[in-house]
Amino acid sequence: MQITRQADYALRAMLYLSELEPNQRAATSQIAENKNIPPSFLAKIISQLSIAGLIHTSRGARGGVSLARPAAEISVLEVVEAIDGPLSLNECTLNKGACPFGSKCPMRPVWCDAQEELVHRLSQTTFAQVINL
Repeated sequence: MQITRQADYALRAMLYLSELEPNQRAATSQIAENKNIPPSFLAKIISQLSIAGLIHTSRGARGGVSLARPAAEISVLEVVEAIDGPLSLNECTLNKGACPFGSKCPMRPVWCDAQEELVHRLSQTTFAQVINL
């Protein structure tokens, strides 16, 4: 499994915002330049993160982008899923009926356990933790 480039860019943007002072805003151009994100990609990402309630956006001279909650309350999983949707290592982990072998498939428990561990790890990892590593 590999996250999309768009999710990677979203994580970079959230890291940038997590490093700001509380309630400080950043221009999208600053984020794009600092985190090496193409501005055309960033506009769509900012929109998706805003819809997911992870960031606030405001227009105008004093506008910009800021976190909707403290970095300690936003998980890596939330950002990835806001962009890519639910994580799935294999189709059968989300849809048991997707496997032609059904309940007799010896690999499904392996995939499900691995996915559970990944989801747990990403849900327990906040941006405050990442910037303090």
